[in-house]
Amino acid sequence: EIFEPILQNHVGMYVCGPTVSGESHLGHARPFITFDVVYRYLQHLGYKVRYVRNITDAGHFEEEGREAEDKISKKALIEKLEPMELVQKYTNLFHWAMRQFNNLEPTIEPTATGHIVEQIEMIKQIMDAGYAYEVNGSVYFDVKKYAEHYPYGKLSGRILEDLVEAGSRGETSRDLDGQDEKRNKQDFALWKMASPGHIMRWASPWGEGFPGWHIECSAMSTKYLGEQFDIHGGGMDLMFPHHESEIAQSNICNQEAPVNYWMHNNMITIEGRKMGKSYNNVIKLTELFSGDH
Repeated sequence: EIFEPILQNHVGMYVCGPTVSGESHLGHARPFITFDVVYRYLQHLGYKVRYVRNITDAGHFEEEGREAEDKISKKALIEKLEPMELVQKYTNLFHWAMRQFNNLEPTIEPTATGHIVEQIEMIKQIMDAGYAYEVNGSVYFDVKKYAEHYPYGKLSGRILEDLVEAGSRGETSRDLDGQDEKRNKQDFALWKMASPGHIMRWASPWGEGFPGWHIECSAMSTKYLGEQFDIHGGGMDLMFPHHESEIAQSNICNQEAPVNYWMHNNMITIEGRKMGKSYNNVIKLTELFSGDH
C-alpha cells in the first residue's frame, strides 16, 4: 500500500512496548529494533514523527497458552522488592539495552500504571455503549454483541470461535480465572477484581482491581495520537487477540477504526521455535552483549 499520513508531513506511530517483569531477551528486542528502523526511515523521508512506545508495568498476564499470573507481584516476592521497585529495575535494564542497540528513544514512553484514570474512563464508555458488563467486580467486553455490528477478526483473519482456543492473556489462570463469570468464552477482561493477595490494585467504580491488558494500549494510543492515527506496530504474536481487541475497544469509544496501517514483525526463532521463556531457549540481552550465553 502507498503510505499516506492523516496529517501532511506528520506521522503518529504506536508500538506495543516491553512488559518489565523481568529481563528482556533477544526476541523481546526485535520489534523495538524493527520499528527503530521504520522511525528513522520516516524521519529520513522528512516526516515529523510522534513515536509512542509504552511500558507495561502492571504484570497481570502471561504468554499465550500458559497459566496467567501477576508476574510482577510474584517476581517482587522472589526478589524481595516492592513491585514498582522491580518495575524500575527492569525498565532501567531495558533502556540500557536499547542504548546498546543504538535505538533512538521514542517521543513519548507512557506507562500502564500512569494511565489508570484514562483506562477506567474508556471502560465506562464501553459499558455506557452496551458492549461491556460487570460481574463480581470484574468488567468484560461482550465480543459476541460487538461481532453483530462490527467485523471482528478483520485484522488477523481469525474467526470469533478462535478466541475460545487462544484465550485472552490474563484470564485463564487459577488466581485470575473468570471463565465462569463470562457470558461467552470469547469475552475478554477490561477490568479485573483484585484478589486479597494481589499487590497492584487501584480503586474503580467496580471495586478495587486492575486493568485488562488490551485496554492499556487503546487508552494510551488514543491519548497521545488521537482517535485515529497512522501506524500501529508490534510483534505478529500480538495480532490476535491483543490488536484485534484494541480495534474493538477503540471502535466503540471513537466510532471509527483507530489505525490506518498495521505493521507486524516476525518472530526470532531457535531451531524452529519462537524464542520464549516457556521453551527455555532465550538469549538475554545482557548475555548477548557480554558473550556469556
